[in-house]
Amino acid sequence: MRDDLGALGVVEKDSPFPFPIKRVYFLYDVPADAVRGSHAHKALHQLIIPIAGSFRVALDDGRTRSDFLLSSPDQGLTVPPGYWRTLHDFTAGSAALVLASEEYDPTDYIRDYDAFVAWASRG
Repeated sequence: MRDDLGALGVVEKDSPFPFPIKRVYFLYDVPADAVRGSHAHKALHQLIIPIAGSFRVALDDGRTRSDFLLSSPDQGLTVPPGYWRTLHDFTAGSAALVLASEEYDPTDYIRDYDAFVAWASRG
């Protein structure tokens, strides 16, 4: 919602989310040459929102790769389970808000790309 006083972003229950929100975290003060993420989740869903500046998100399902520029807080990227995600090309002062469907669970992460490709190829 936008008016003469600025814009307001709202996160409210089931709208616009296809998953319950159980964890919220944010990234900030990320150096421009840093790469964040570089992992996949087996069950976790995420919505990544750029709340300041811009950055790119590369998604890889083990077969194809797509790259998305996130540069406005009125747009976000939903990342379902089973995608290797890498956040990169951060601009100065950028920040990302991440809404997740589950609490932190280290067993849900796949942190090795070759292991991810093998996991993804199983179906």
